[in-house]
This record gives sequence, C-alpha cells and structure tokens, in this order.
Amino acid sequence: MESRYRLRNSRDFEQMRQQGRTFSRPSLLLNVRANGLDYNRYGFVVGKRLGTAVTRNRIRRRLREAMRRLHPQLHPGYDVVIIARPPVGGAVFSSILDVLKDVLCQAKLKDSQERGAEE
Repeated sequence: MESRYRLRNSRDFEQMRQQGRTFSRPSLLLNVRANGLDYNRYGFVVGKRLGTAVTRNRIRRRLREAMRRLHPQLHPGYDVVIIARPPVGGAVFSSILDVLKDVLCQAKLKDSQERGAEE
C-alpha cells in the first residue's frame, strides 16, 4: 500500500479517537472519520496483549493485506483506523477479510451489494 494511504502521525490517531465514529466486532474495532481528501488513509493498531512482536507484526500484515484488497471498493475521503482485538490473532485470513467487509459495510464505506462480488 502506498505511503500516502497510511496514517502514521499520532495526532491523526488522537483525532480519530476524539472525532471518529466507532464500529465494533469481537475481533476488531473500526474508527472512521472524513478526511477531506480524494482518497482514504488507513492506520492499524495492534496492542501488546495480542502477543509477541512477531505475532503482532503478522496480524498487522494480514490486516494491511485485507485493506489493500478492499481499498478499490471503498468510498473515498475517509481516515480508517483498525484496532485488532485478541480473537483476530488466531483467525485465518479469509475470516479476517469477511469481518472487515462486514464492518466496512456497517460503516457505509462499502456498498453491501458488492460483498460477494470481489472474489
């Protein structure tokens, strides 16, 4: 994923916590906020309680890959932060992708009729 699509600044994450809308699933939390740009930016948070650095990096890579696949189907102009919860650590990639599709549809960033069409 290109660097312009990544949220890295702690100020951006803090604004997401204060102003963003939150959508929740047992395995992840999604924060969304309009950014005024013509593209989306994504941030990923994987806390230490999810395991060792190797495990956390593996989870982060899986989440990043899932968002890379879903990015073309999303409405532009939003900052999206995905916060991993413990169930995502043992999940297979396809279930992570399905959960992300569902929560993005709930957040109205993805049209629900496209849910099965991206395979």
